[in-house]
Amino acid sequence: MTDMRFACQTYSWQLTVDAYRGRLDHMISVSAEAGFTGFEPEVVMLGDDWTVSGLRSPLADHGMRLAALCLVQAWSGPRETAAEAAEADKVIEAVAGTDGAIINLCQYPGPDRTHLRARQDNLLSCVDAVSARAAAAGVHCTFHPNSPAGSVFRLDADYAYLLANLPERIGFTPDLGHLAKGGMDPLEVVRRHRDRVDHVHVKDMHADGSWARTGEGIIDIPAVVKFLADTDFAGWIVLEDESPQAEADPDRAVTHNGAYVRDALEPVTR
Repeated sequence: MTDMRFACQTYSWQLTVDAYRGRLDHMISVSAEAGFTGFEPEVVMLGDDWTVSGLRSPLADHGMRLAALCLVQAWSGPRETAAEAAEADKVIEAVAGTDGAIINLCQYPGPDRTHLRARQDNLLSCVDAVSARAAAAGVHCTFHPNSPAGSVFRLDADYAYLLANLPERIGFTPDLGHLAKGGMDPLEVVRRHRDRVDHVHVKDMHADGSWARTGEGIIDIPAVVKFLADTDFAGWIVLEDESPQAEADPDRAVTHNGAYVRDALEPVTR
């Protein structure tokens, strides 16, 4: 029996960030009503001057678990800036002592892919430093590549370099949508790097590369989830939606994702 669990990411609300930033109780409430048991916010969605208790209290009120806290930084230099290190330390403090939660590390894409190898190495050096401090506090980190044009880890060759050089203490979070956007077969990449996969992000994409409502694009999401279940995956599967419909009505997108989990994903895990 797999210990696979399904969580809701905050990115659909982040598409209209000014309308939802800091509205944790609303986002967690909608996620719980959609049937999710876990929640993964990006730090930007916690609002200004966020606190650890301010994050944990609404989760407890709605019977939800913190699946992960997503820390997104530029990490453009060989070492963290003072501001980046301070934000990372605050995230480590927030996750430490939270049952099973991890830190999902993600990089802001740059304007282009110039000086690619140096920027890749800088990123690896910075996430190594964050993960070392997190490990000392008993917190696990995973890394989430993305696919905008200026991302330094967006193509198949990038992933090969990433997985060959990512410190062993850091897990790998494949995002099925970003993999497809980078021209890769999501199932093949997940299969190839299964030993490093400890957290998964799910979103869908149309054949023309635009984001789709979950289940309406070209990605065979149930096939990936079934493969993970068959290989005893014990982490969180985190649903998100960046489609135009999600931007127009993020609450409805989250409700749709919850129904998709019940109707299309949970059956393949049994």
